[in-house]
Amino acid sequence: MLIIALITSLLFAVTPAAGDGPGERYGKVSFANSGAASAQSDFNQGMALLHDFEYAEAAAAFRRAQSADPGFAMAYWGEAMTFNHPLWAQQDLSAARSALNKLAPNAAARRAKAKTDREKAYLDAVEALYGEGTKEARDFLYRDAMAKLKEHYPDDIDAAAFYGLSILGTAHAGRDIPTYMRAARVLEEAWIDHHEHPGLVHYLIHSYDDPAHAPLGLRAARIYSQIAPDAGHAQHMCSHIFLALGMWQETVQANLAAMAAVDRMRAAQAKGPARCGHYASWLGYAYLQLGKMDEAKNVLTSCRAAAESQAAMDHSGMAMSMPMSMDPDATLSSSFANMRLRYLVDTGEWTGEISNWQLTKNAGLSARLNFAFARGLAEIARGHAVEARQALEELEVIKRDVAAIENQRSSPDPSYRLRPEILVFEARGLLLEQNGDLVGAEKLLRDAVALEETLPIDFGPPTIEKPTHELLSEFLLRRGRKDEARVEFQKALARTPGRRVTELGLAAARKP
Repeated sequence: MLIIALITSLLFAVTPAAGDGPGERYGKVSFANSGAASAQSDFNQGMALLHDFEYAEAAAAFRRAQSADPGFAMAYWGEAMTFNHPLWAQQDLSAARSALNKLAPNAAARRAKAKTDREKAYLDAVEALYGEGTKEARDFLYRDAMAKLKEHYPDDIDAAAFYGLSILGTAHAGRDIPTYMRAARVLEEAWIDHHEHPGLVHYLIHSYDDPAHAPLGLRAARIYSQIAPDAGHAQHMCSHIFLALGMWQETVQANLAAMAAVDRMRAAQAKGPARCGHYASWLGYAYLQLGKMDEAKNVLTSCRAAAESQAAMDHSGMAMSMPMSMDPDATLSSSFANMRLRYLVDTGEWTGEISNWQLTKNAGLSARLNFAFARGLAEIARGHAVEARQALEELEVIKRDVAAIENQRSSPDPSYRLRPEILVFEARGLLLEQNGDLVGAEKLLRDAVALEETLPIDFGPPTIEKPTHELLSEFLLRRGRKDEARVEFQKALARTPGRRVTELGLAAARKP
């Protein structure tokens, strides 16, 4: 806490971005370029939005710049950049190439249209990003191109920001500390003289958003919320640091601000408010850690209504969206199922009304996995052995379906592939305990711990909704093995600082 207090005391005073001009409330960017004067406002707004990861709005701004100056090479570069989401392991290669092809049909012709050597270097980098080869190989080629660009133009602050981000984008197997610290070195060096640049501040937060390094990111989190008040992702990003430090009230405020910013943007597009997804999920989780169960339930109830409405549309044929992605934010139904599971795990309300909520119409694989696991835990808690076994049989089927999809995807990050297996270990361990097989139960719970330990570090609510160290701790505590339980609870808190259930368990284990 001393480190956190020291960093907080050294925060730079930042004036919130004004709303007097286009793009100012997304952060201020001044990117030297050869475009026409009429394209500058939209281009710089697009740059700020790109640094904020507001990709759709950034692409629209770059297209406006193209309309103002059809020969403006960097406007097409900017639109192409919006289709690469390095920290989400997402890239729309076809859309990116289409954006570049609007400028000219091949790399040589596009390069010829850039009016300065620096702009040619930016185009060379994006050609590497969207050229031939696997995504992983192209990510490294792009990183190397950005390293050269930054070295050749040391005063180009955006080059430094994009270079730092490109380093983060090579962590294909999930967060690894050496890669993230290399990015932080580049970003910190550039940030010294550019405290209000949205990209530098944003990417520094990503570099530090784990429990061990989060104190180093606190100043960036405080600053970013002020310089980009209309960027939903910017407001949310601050909570990556707050959550990693167990700062729950700040996490709540950051995600309320994020949802408000998103809703303002949606209202301008004649759309209704967003009630599910990433920001709502983090908000609900923070309320749970504060013990504000009614507020958490309200967030969940709101998402449920949105998911049911979407499910009804899907069922009627008006819309259909059932991606096989295991990302809990991919659909409204998967978001609701994940938020519901977190609520039940953290409250233990296995016999309440929420334990009976379902969403069966067109639920994707991610939602089905969460529903099956929640059902298994509920039946175990109720002492319904037959129903619990049925839920676990369903969970095993879903586990195999997930494995088939994830093996086909061949993602270097094993989290989504291994998560179902960990959930099966947890549920089967609890069922064995209930049946009196304590040796078998402990083995399965320790198997779950060992498997979770192989996953990359989270930067948010835990990937395993019932953290394995926490579950093992509770098992040991129920057996009266308090010394062992304390050790496991402390390991759990090292991964999820400030988690309410874990802290309550540790307090119980410390009692004589």
